[in-house]
Amino acid sequence: MVEQTVRYADMPQSNIKWWTVTLSDVIKAGKRLEAAVFDIRGKHAREVVSNCKWDCVPLCGESGLSNAYVGGRFKRIWLDKSNLPIYQPSSITDVYPTPDGFLSKITRTNFDSLRVHSGQVLVSCSGTIGKVSFVSKTLDNQIFSHDLIRINANENLDAGYIYAYLRSDTGNTILQTNNYGAVIKHIEPEHLVDIPVPNPPDEIKRKINELIIRSFELRDQSNEIIDKATAMLVSELALPPIHDFKAEQFDTNADVNNYTVKLSELAGRVDGSYHLPIVKAVVKHLHNHAAEVTTVGDKRVSKDIILAGVFKRTYVKEGYGIPFLGGREIKQLSPKTDKYLSRAHHFKRYEKELKVNENNILVTDRGTIGIAAFVPRHWGHYAVSQNVLKLIPADDKIAGYLFIYLNSTYGNILVRQQTYGGVVDMIDNNSLSDVPFPFLKNVDAQTEINRLALEANELRYQAYLLEQEAMAIMNEGVLFA
Repeated sequence: MVEQTVRYADMPQSNIKWWTVTLSDVIKAGKRLEAAVFDIRGKHAREVVSNCKWDCVPLCGESGLSNAYVGGRFKRIWLDKSNLPIYQPSSITDVYPTPDGFLSKITRTNFDSLRVHSGQVLVSCSGTIGKVSFVSKTLDNQIFSHDLIRINANENLDAGYIYAYLRSDTGNTILQTNNYGAVIKHIEPEHLVDIPVPNPPDEIKRKINELIIRSFELRDQSNEIIDKATAMLVSELALPPIHDFKAEQFDTNADVNNYTVKLSELAGRVDGSYHLPIVKAVVKHLHNHAAEVTTVGDKRVSKDIILAGVFKRTYVKEGYGIPFLGGREIKQLSPKTDKYLSRAHHFKRYEKELKVNENNILVTDRGTIGIAAFVPRHWGHYAVSQNVLKLIPADDKIAGYLFIYLNSTYGNILVRQQTYGGVVDMIDNNSLSDVPFPFLKNVDAQTEINRLALEANELRYQAYLLEQEAMAIMNEGVLFA
């Protein structure tokens, strides 16, 4: 085999993926000849970096931009609630991550070694590898599992720059592939030594770093505003902590949950989860403290709730179709999807039931049911699958308040009450329509909660614009300069 350099742009444009490989690469790969060992995307990404105008340095190591480590493995002791929440690596890309559970203080581990700290770059290293996030106020000092690489930049101006590089298509592809381009299933801190990073002048790195830091500051502000709005809702409805609700039981001495349900309250449902006492207690509390309790389907609350139909999908390449979101992506600020619907094949369905608009509310209807997302301005051209219900608020005067309610612990419980199904749990548009919904006695407070939610959504849009500006500099001023 003759050693030569082949540029991606010189390849024939066909459906067949091909690449030339040097004899030295074959030998380094253990003399393996399977095509999967030598992937086009990984090879091309490394070529882009090697051909950029800036010198390259390792991501980690003695001559690198940073150092990295992972937490130690440990056996977890779970509690329903404690002051030691733990987050999973899968949540690092969420705009407002929530803990996966709570640990007991008697768990045998060094909790401090598991905490992440402001300014670190986080990378998921097993399962779905290559997810990247930046630690700001929202996640500072929180506990994460061991399956997460923590990267500490040697210089402050490199932290946001490293994040932007690893978030770029080029940097993320290199992160997920080895020297021959093959996708790897697990990475360790020592693997980061082999990742080349362009090293432009400090003024370029400083600009990218400042944009990323400011973007995450706006995300933090939006999260704080949502917390403030939620606290107002809780205060106006005099809602106690969810665990303080007294659920009535038929026999308090029994070792299992038990309760009675009147025939008149069955509502055509005989599944026990629909009639949980905690749900009854929450609804009773709302009736006692709200001006009125109606349902989400009330026309004063929502115009429509749309469940997309099941259809055969025609996908196209990125840039040629409509970004297609599932339930996992709606928690992210800038959802990354590898699915793009053909406009030619699905335009009518897109306009009728798939398209989302600013201030729509998305609610997951299967899998983890009841996750709510408030659609920001930059999602206006996205489409959602049948795994996500699209709730269209009556108007912007109630959209924010409706989101805060559904996103709260109390609203989420009432949404999940509607769950039905055997093998696969789910809800549908009629289920969400039946969820109890309270109007506040204090109209001014309800208006303020709504305003705060809209403000938080706008801040997330501004955060998105700042990150996109940083990514444009990374691509145009660094990688392809």
